[in-house]
Amino acid sequence: MEKYFDVGKIVNTQGLKGEVRVISFTDFAEKRYEKGNSLMLFQDQKSPIELTIKSHRKHKNFDLLMFEGFHNINQVEPFKGGTLRVSADEQHELEEMEYYYHEIIGLSVISDQDEELGKIKEILPLGSNDVWVVTKKGQKDLLIPYIKDVVKEVDLESGMVRVTLLEGMRDE
Repeated sequence: MEKYFDVGKIVNTQGLKGEVRVISFTDFAEKRYEKGNSLMLFQDQKSPIELTIKSHRKHKNFDLLMFEGFHNINQVEPFKGGTLRVSADEQHELEEMEYYYHEIIGLSVISDQDEELGKIKEILPLGSNDVWVVTKKGQKDLLIPYIKDVVKEVDLESGMVRVTLLEGMRDE
């Protein structure tokens, strides 16, 4: 079975001509939503639908998309709540020390003192840098900013991230 990765969620329609509002989960919106590109729409238990992008524009915090063959609101209304995905072979090559969210979520976090801190459960994209949310057993979540001073090593093969905790990061 082919593996797919989320790039956005359709949250609403826009106007009457078949445009949809998308909250994007991709750092490559301009490339991902280029005219002619294909996306797979996943909705609940239904089979995925392949959609070809007709147009893309930004509006406020949304990416607005139109798909070929869908010309009015009634055709795209059922898409609300659906997730847009791409196949694994459509992912872009990343630079060194750049990672996809799905590669980071679930990794174990180890301090530079070899203390196991927990596992990354979520990534918060906060403008200048992402913040990794680390689940700690019986304690509040630990927030790790993805910056050079803190994240020292990411080893995807061993499933581990080594960090240096700066003053004030521990909430104990």
